[in-house]
Amino acid sequence: MKNTYIKLAGLVLFITVLGSCKKWVDYNPHDDFKVTDLDYLKSESDYQTMIISAYTPLQWLNQTVPIGDIASENSVAGGETASDILPLQQIDDYTLTPVNSTLEDLWRVAYEGVNRVNYLTQNKDKNKAGETVDFDGKEALYGEVYFLRAYYYFNLVKMFGDVPLFTDKRLELSDSRTLTRSPKADVYTQIELDLNNAIAVLPTTQAQKGRITKYAAQALLGKVYLYENKFDEASTVLENVITSNAFSLVSDFNSIFLATGENGPESVFEIQYTNGSPYSNWGGQTRGQGNYSVQQNGIRGISGSADMPYAAGWSSNLPTKELANAYSAGDQRKDVTIMDIEAYKAAHPQYGLTYQVAPYKNTGLYNQKYLPRKGETSGQVELNYLNNFRTLRYAEVLLMAAEANNRASKPNDSKAQGYLNQVRRRAFGDDLHNITATGTSLKQAIWDERRLELAMEGDRFFDLVRTGQAATKITGFQAGKNEVFPIPQKEIDISGLTQNPGY
Repeated sequence: MKNTYIKLAGLVLFITVLGSCKKWVDYNPHDDFKVTDLDYLKSESDYQTMIISAYTPLQWLNQTVPIGDIASENSVAGGETASDILPLQQIDDYTLTPVNSTLEDLWRVAYEGVNRVNYLTQNKDKNKAGETVDFDGKEALYGEVYFLRAYYYFNLVKMFGDVPLFTDKRLELSDSRTLTRSPKADVYTQIELDLNNAIAVLPTTQAQKGRITKYAAQALLGKVYLYENKFDEASTVLENVITSNAFSLVSDFNSIFLATGENGPESVFEIQYTNGSPYSNWGGQTRGQGNYSVQQNGIRGISGSADMPYAAGWSSNLPTKELANAYSAGDQRKDVTIMDIEAYKAAHPQYGLTYQVAPYKNTGLYNQKYLPRKGETSGQVELNYLNNFRTLRYAEVLLMAAEANNRASKPNDSKAQGYLNQVRRRAFGDDLHNITATGTSLKQAIWDERRLELAMEGDRFFDLVRTGQAATKITGFQAGKNEVFPIPQKEIDISGLTQNPGY
């Protein structure tokens, strides 16, 4: 899957342009050797190619991961100066406005994903030429399509709240002034529908790594239910993933985030990246096959002996001392999540390490889970790191199931403790740190465990918002405003959308 995600990056733009051609009674575009959407989706191969194009925007959403920690108390924007990657600085400082190029890009990318998916759903039963194209596995392929649309809308609704909702077509320029924002409850209803439709037809395994399975759809649906406070429904669907015995916790937490640990026994869903193409377009830095956010995390100017494993980066998305102090003694996740560069240098004198202190908001700490490493990039090295995002891990499934059981209409704290303590036993390597609390205390313990387990993976801000803790945990957060980000100003200007309160 890694090698095919990006190949048709511009395909739907191409199709959209073609689709805008006027069809005159006395004009056949083929006379001018033009291809239209009447010529596409005429074979199984066309459908298989198009589904890859629908996956591609997943890669382009990579800035949601650093934002999920930078907007929280887990990390700071860092970088070279106060104006370095200014959109992230504004998010970090809670000075953001509707003019923010990163938020604008994430909005645009998510809707590009929706457009690509909608093109496929428009042509599911008959293509534009009115032909029916059937093949083995077509229904299962559309399970992937439905998951993808749910994922794109989930990103939109948790970032922006009420958003335009459309599933019947791909948008064209003529639609721009007709858009309105749908209530987030309606968006969640569509997400649930798509995920349930996906679950009904997806296989439990896929031959190609990175392809969506039934379990990935069930795990995402469980997460969606948590965001909606539907805990009974969440516990049921997540139990299906757990009792499948398809996944297990990897004994060595560190191995999960190595290249050799990608798509491993704990992986429920990963967004695939690769270094197979020498991509070098700085004008579209998030649009290559590689994971651009890895370069952001790197230690500025680091160098040393040939066997020193790390490559230099931009000292952004720096973990905070507060996050480091949240880990208890003996918690093996701390050193996997956070690199203390001075401690690392002292522990490895053989490397002869030198590096530049992070110039802005220096904490002395770096995001160890996604640090750039030598040999894991190519071409324009900053843009081509191969690190997958571990988007849904089995550990998170256990923690979500723990929360769902604790907060269900008929709580099952015994089961919640069991799922929580599986994660803690892996973290500490013993049974001495098991949680025995119940009720509200257990709920808070589960929330705290999510922070420790998933730190620097992009969930913290959204967790604080959905659990009502953001105003008391995040400096600068204003209740009633900062639960969502501003609608990009360009969308206000072009489509006439209303703005979120406070912006």
